Amino acid sequence: MSWYSLLFIGLAMSADAFAAAVGKGAAMTRPRLIDALRIGLVFGVIEAITPLLGGWLGQVAQGHVEAWDHWIALVLLTGLGVHMIRAGLAPVDETAAPASPAWWRVPLTGLATSIDAFAVGVGLAFVDVPIGVAAAVIGACTFVMVTFGVLVGRALGVLAGKRAEVLGGLILILVGIGIAVEHVRAG
Repeated sequence: MSWYSLLFIGLAMSADAFAAAVGKGAAMTRPRLIDALRIGLVFGVIEAITPLLGGWLGQVAQGHVEAWDHWIALVLLTGLGVHMIRAGLAPVDETAAPASPAWWRVPLTGLATSIDAFAVGVGLAFVDVPIGVAAAVIGACTFVMVTFGVLVGRALGVLAGKRAEVLGGLILILVGIGIAVEHVRAG
């Protein structure tokens, strides 16, 4: 897998975290850089750990499905992409009041937005990708995107976050197709 495919996966995985960060930034009165960096770090670390766990699970199962591993990666990435697109196109509840701040909400939100990175880790275990590098790229992209999302959340609002999630879903689908095409050509 090429370096730009890994970068696209990292950006796609950070799209839902970015959307959450935009919402968080919009709910904060005046987000400071230190607040944005802390939130970005929490999201980035969680988002880097989950593909490692998924990769480990995928390696355990790899010997049993090696002949059709590229199709598994395609299905997982496409399914995640479709889910992200559907979430990005879902109507926003304008009447929902912003939640009161609590220390546990940031890591919980980070965990909720990293479930897709776990599944990507499982999918990447079936292709020739160093999972540690992929996890580092996903974590770094998430750190940057979440930090940025918190800082500009008030200006961007929910609409940009939803668009980012749709774009992230499209990128995942394209990466999944690319993996399958690359494997079929090589085989």
